Amino acid sequence: MAAKLFTTLVLLGAIAVMVSGALGYFRARDALEKAVFDQLTAARQTKTRQVENYFRTKMTRTLGREPALSDYLPVDGAPYDLQYHYIVENPNPAERRKLLDDAGDGSEYSRLHAIYHPLMRAAATTVGFFDLMIADPKSGRLIYTVEKEVDFTTSLQLGPYRSANVAAAVARCSQIADPSAICLVDFASYAPSGGAPIAFMAAPVIAQGAVIGVLVAKLSNDEIDSVVTGNRRWRQEGFGGTGGAYLVGPDYLARSGPRAFYENRDSFFADLKSVGASEEEIAAIQRYGTPVLHQRIDTEASRAALAGVEGTGEIIGYRGVPTLASWGPLAISDLKWALVAKVDSAEAFAPIAELRRDLLLVGGLAMLVVAATAAWLSRALLGPLRDLTAGVKRFSAGDYATSVPVRTRDEIGELCSAFNGMVEDLRQKNVVIENKNRENEQLLLNVLPAPIANRLRAGEERIADGFAEVTVAFADLVGFTALTSEMPPHDVVVFLNGLFTRFDVAANDLGIEKIKTVGDSYMAVCGLPVPMANHAERMVRMAIRMVHITREHAMEHNVSMKLRVGVNSGPVVAGVIGKSKYIYDLWGDTVNLASRMESGGVPDSVQVTRPVYEQLKHQFVFEPRGAIEVKGKGKVEAWVLRF
Repeated sequence: MAAKLFTTLVLLGAIAVMVSGALGYFRARDALEKAVFDQLTAARQTKTRQVENYFRTKMTRTLGREPALSDYLPVDGAPYDLQYHYIVENPNPAERRKLLDDAGDGSEYSRLHAIYHPLMRAAATTVGFFDLMIADPKSGRLIYTVEKEVDFTTSLQLGPYRSANVAAAVARCSQIADPSAICLVDFASYAPSGGAPIAFMAAPVIAQGAVIGVLVAKLSNDEIDSVVTGNRRWRQEGFGGTGGAYLVGPDYLARSGPRAFYENRDSFFADLKSVGASEEEIAAIQRYGTPVLHQRIDTEASRAALAGVEGTGEIIGYRGVPTLASWGPLAISDLKWALVAKVDSAEAFAPIAELRRDLLLVGGLAMLVVAATAAWLSRALLGPLRDLTAGVKRFSAGDYATSVPVRTRDEIGELCSAFNGMVEDLRQKNVVIENKNRENEQLLLNVLPAPIANRLRAGEERIADGFAEVTVAFADLVGFTALTSEMPPHDVVVFLNGLFTRFDVAANDLGIEKIKTVGDSYMAVCGLPVPMANHAERMVRMAIRMVHITREHAMEHNVSMKLRVGVNSGPVVAGVIGKSKYIYDLWGDTVNLASRMESGGVPDSVQVTRPVYEQLKHQFVFEPRGAIEVKGKGKVEAWVLRF
């Protein structure tokens, strides 16, 4: 019995040890694999929520040909001036152009820019946008940017960046009169930012049911990369030595940098070469300093996730090594991205190799114990054997699958997301209020001179002033009615608006106040509301420019048209009239006589009165017309300016 019992005990012990060890090994391996997959899935879901929340909280490849130099040049004066003052003459280096609040050119744009640019710059910094831009929905022109890159004032419809992803975002949002709409475009290489991968998020600015502007946020890949990589704290986030997460776009190109790129670039590029990556791909990553939009990640995981399927499994990763991965799509409007969380199989199963060695050691020791004690413990062996078996089972049944996720991090993350969402909501509302105030301010300044508008805002109700000496000019297009009788209404308005807009620019340059336009007539005054000593000289120079502008405009449109201008100096009364629609107007004989000088003048010339002649006869050449008949005044001396 002793030999049989000894043999039996030894056999039973050996069987128990081997069975328990094998069972423990395979159970532990399965449990560890499940634990790794659960951990990767939890990490992937966390990263997915973080990326999705990033886009929610933020707002609720380059051209196919080499552009011609002319594509980059402004098409009219205003963009040229803005690019000159805010880019060419900007005293700051390119990366700090945004620090210039006022170009000092005295323009209305610069005045408003000095007020609102610091607010927009602070908002972009606070929220984490690379740049904030405003586009005109009609022309597609970027009328404002924080960073003042080379895309500033360019047209997204006709300019060099018309094929860029920002143009698509602006074009789409320009057609959506919905204040809650968000137009998001995927990352693409953006030339104004040095070819860096840039995504754009746009929202329409609505007024009275119409889109009057498009607010565009430039999203740098750096922030999304920080979210996905956890600020490159992979070990702290439970990814061990080889784990990590990355984003893949519908073109199977990376949207965030893999861990190996940041930790060991030599090894990263060596791995890419080993799996057959092209030299062009590697060169692009090295040139731009990022794998985003350059590294192709076409694996079983990325294909399944981009097809909308969530899953886990052991795959061959982008480095050509076995990998445990969890994958799934992201629920982000307008984007088709996938997120993959992975860890090398060798690292994931390292505890199993250690367990196998430990089990072999324990099994060998157990067999020695059984063999040594079987003879004198044969009668009592069953008890210790059961204890040993139970102990081995308890050991082999250890729950290696336990992985305590830092759930408090999720809760804190959700709380932070909720707080950020609240801050973002408040910021967006403040932006809306600021935009409305700026619109109202601009509307008022379009009607009234700035000093008069300030008095009106200050509460002054009856604004009327007398001015002892100003110069008034009337201009009228000769033959305009006959010229436009056969033109479509829209063409008439476009033609006249183009001409009067050029008059307005000239008036602004000379410090002259435009009073009003009536039909094809244009009225302006110099010397009020701010007195000017050389008001007559300024107005005559304005008249000369108006005649030249009219000639140029007529030639550009291939029409025959001349301008007749009358100028007079003297006292006037000026004030604001009207309640529902304000107008700043002038009254007095000076105004009437200036009008008569125009109506009795010679086409394509400037006719002035004696007060103007006496002030400027040593500065300009005048030809006397003698006394002309003026309605209500009789005979009045008049002179024609020669230029």
